[in-house]
Amino acid sequence: MKRTTLSLFGAAAALAAVTGVAALGGAPPAAETGAEAPARLPVQRSTALCPAPTSSDVGETTYTSFTPPGQTAAGGRKSAAQLLSAAGPAAKSDAKADPKKAGKGAKAPQEAGKPVLSLKEPGKPATATTSSSDAPALVGTADGSLAPGWTTQQTTVIAAGAGRGLHGMTCAAPDTSFWFPGVSTAKGRQDYVHVTNPDTTAAVVDLELYGKDGRIKAPTGEAVNVPPRSTVPVLLSTLTDAPTEDLTLHVAARNGRVGAAVQASDEKLGGDWLTPSGDASADVVLPGIPADATSVRLVAHVPGDDDADLTVRLAGPTGSISPAGHETLHVKSGMTTAVDLGDVTKGQAGSLLLTAEGDSAPVVAALRVTRGKGDKQETAFIPATPALDGRGTAADNRSKGSTLALVAPGKEARVKVTSSAGADGGSPVSKTYTVKAGTTLAVEPPQPGGAKGPYAVTVEKVSGGPVHASRTLALPKDGLPMFTIQPLPDDRSTVAVPKAEQDLSMLNR
Repeated sequence: MKRTTLSLFGAAAALAAVTGVAALGGAPPAAETGAEAPARLPVQRSTALCPAPTSSDVGETTYTSFTPPGQTAAGGRKSAAQLLSAAGPAAKSDAKADPKKAGKGAKAPQEAGKPVLSLKEPGKPATATTSSSDAPALVGTADGSLAPGWTTQQTTVIAAGAGRGLHGMTCAAPDTSFWFPGVSTAKGRQDYVHVTNPDTTAAVVDLELYGKDGRIKAPTGEAVNVPPRSTVPVLLSTLTDAPTEDLTLHVAARNGRVGAAVQASDEKLGGDWLTPSGDASADVVLPGIPADATSVRLVAHVPGDDDADLTVRLAGPTGSISPAGHETLHVKSGMTTAVDLGDVTKGQAGSLLLTAEGDSAPVVAALRVTRGKGDKQETAFIPATPALDGRGTAADNRSKGSTLALVAPGKEARVKVTSSAGADGGSPVSKTYTVKAGTTLAVEPPQPGGAKGPYAVTVEKVSGGPVHASRTLALPKDGLPMFTIQPLPDDRSTVAVPKAEQDLSMLNR
């Protein structure tokens, strides 16, 4: 081939690369150039990571997986959605693996790399259970029509011992940075951060702790190696010699990508999973404090170089008020601040709103919520939750015990709530709600017709201002108010795809 021909091909390839970069990152807005706005198309692949559920001998875990109907990824990709046990030693199985029972409440097989749960179709949940004390972490992927909005929840009932209660979390996609305000190394509390690596190469992470005076020396938390397709649990109290009640944990990947979640267990107050706070923001919403909360504790942290001055409001059923004695909050740069708000809801469900004053620095935040009294107390966490741009899903709901919290911090909004068919039958049902400006609307999701087994609840924004949401699942047992709270962030079921074309006329200039 002649040198001039090679040069022409090289120039064309370089031009195509530049065109692609401009379309994705540096191009002017469509309104300025007359170009078409990027189309939003369904994603073709979703990934989720579930940490090892419990080491308790009296714990039982249910995995519930669901994809909302109505969106199909382009390209003819084959549809599949599975949760696989992470690599490692085979664990005890509750029952022999039976492919015919996958997705129908079968006991989860625990051999390394074997499918634990398979979802067959959009619109209908699939479930699996295990009571094994050494059940592994799970790595899940969904393709094709099962990918857009694919959501999996892990729900564990621990009958006795430290952390007894209901532990729930939504299995999340891998990332490189996670903030956890509200962790603790205090006596009587055991907080384990579970770091899961879904890839075939090792990941390296730093575990950084921040207290009221700034970063705490924790050299053993530096450069933690996470082998391929595995999970590493780290007890936070082993990272520092000083027991501290209110801390912020930052999990930062030096290389690779990981999933991270903290399982908090208290000898007296039960426990739950603490999932990451939403991205640092000057305006923060923590949705869904139950009406009967007996104690609420706010923990906030400033990751940046400037201090934060925030106005604190509680959005209740009829409007927003400032909690007496806690109207404002000052958080210093690099430090963690905790505030005990007591029974701030006063018998009415609400959400906490943190609003920046002036040029306040962005913050991350979480709430520790306690229900019950005496030796019948149970704890859950509410991290700062971003607004729903499209929709979000809580995959595991029961015939009784689910409560949705919808908050509109600014303008009034309308949302559509859809309850799916049950895992073992039934028919979906939808209902539309109006959330008034500055209020929290707490509702029981509409019950699907003839539902059998767990069902999923999907929340879609219809119109109006920003909406933030969470779901509380309460499964009381023997007088103990077991409960867990899951935020409902946007499910990112679509992605913006810009239209780009090669312009080879540039080669003639």
